[in-house]
Amino acid sequence: MAFANGKYAIVGAGLMGRLLAVALAKRGAQVELFEKGGSDGNLAAARIAAAMLAPLAESAITEDNVVRMGVHSLPRWKQLISELAKPVYLQQEGTLILWHRQDTSDAERFASHLERNCDRNHDLSRPIHLDSQSLAEIEPSVAERFTQGLYLPNEGQLDNRQLLEALLVELTLMKVSCHWNQSADPEQLRNKKNGFNWVIDCSGLGAKNSWNRVGDDSKNLRGVRGEVIRLYAPEVKLRRPTRLIHPRYPIYIAPKEDDVYVVGATEIESEDLSPMSVRSAMELLSATYTVHSGFAEARILEMATQCRPTLKDNLPEICLDQKSNEVDLMMINGLYRHGFMISPAILDCALEILSTGSSPTATDVGLQITSINTSAPLEVNACA
Repeated sequence: MAFANGKYAIVGAGLMGRLLAVALAKRGAQVELFEKGGSDGNLAAARIAAAMLAPLAESAITEDNVVRMGVHSLPRWKQLISELAKPVYLQQEGTLILWHRQDTSDAERFASHLERNCDRNHDLSRPIHLDSQSLAEIEPSVAERFTQGLYLPNEGQLDNRQLLEALLVELTLMKVSCHWNQSADPEQLRNKKNGFNWVIDCSGLGAKNSWNRVGDDSKNLRGVRGEVIRLYAPEVKLRRPTRLIHPRYPIYIAPKEDDVYVVGATEIESEDLSPMSVRSAMELLSATYTVHSGFAEARILEMATQCRPTLKDNLPEICLDQKSNEVDLMMINGLYRHGFMISPAILDCALEILSTGSSPTATDVGLQITSINTSAPLEVNACA
């Protein structure tokens, strides 16, 4: 089906929902977007994120297919952002890994893990070991406190809130029909009387009932709580995302524009959306101060929490429900902590399926695509 002849309903206007709505509208499709929250994305997990694009750094804690999705997505982010009317901060100056002397053994194991991952995936750039001199050259603001580090080339980050705003502008320019502050049930939208060719569910944790009724425990959807602090720290001049190896406080610090820093690390198996705990705040801020003393005079702009939608295996998935008597349904979920890193890859897979019924990109990056009706993987490597 040509996109220009299609009509699509998208439920959920977080990162994935906005990306798909804009992409489909630019291809000539008629799109209606339903979001239970406001246009500012205040309910989206994407609003509470550091938006780091770091497949090698994340390879230490995730599966190879997620890393492949991240590698695929890096150049795609440049393309996608270049096509937006409103500028979005995008940086690709690598990731810096630091550790204190007492954590050297942990750092050595981490570096060895990254080296092994590079051996398996030649698209990854090998980490560069830094001594005191090379560290001072690449990140002079931390040279007084650290004498060694790892530099991971080619990794990047973007400004998540700028991106959500820019995609909102694009939705307006493309005349997408947006229904803000309006809950929508994907099953009701599938009624053929509504005239949609596809209903696409990108509602994150809002889709819990849909995923949990599939009958496969591996598809049970849950929330994983994450906490971040946004700081204004004009005395700190970090040039790139920086991660600290620490047995208890393995934090990341992502510098945004105008001396704003996003600090995070906590990952809690809970769907609690209450404010940040004192313990989490103290641990995050204490570890941040050990990276740079200038954070002592930083101003706390925000302490925020959100739950990341996560499937049982912590891997993303596209699930299809195609019945002869109903409109086709596509469910996209489980992006977990890697939403910004992998979403362009998932976007490309979804567009291929909607266009041709199959996805060679899904085969390349290892994205799981299944059918609700058969519980078997969809054949994705034979693209018409």
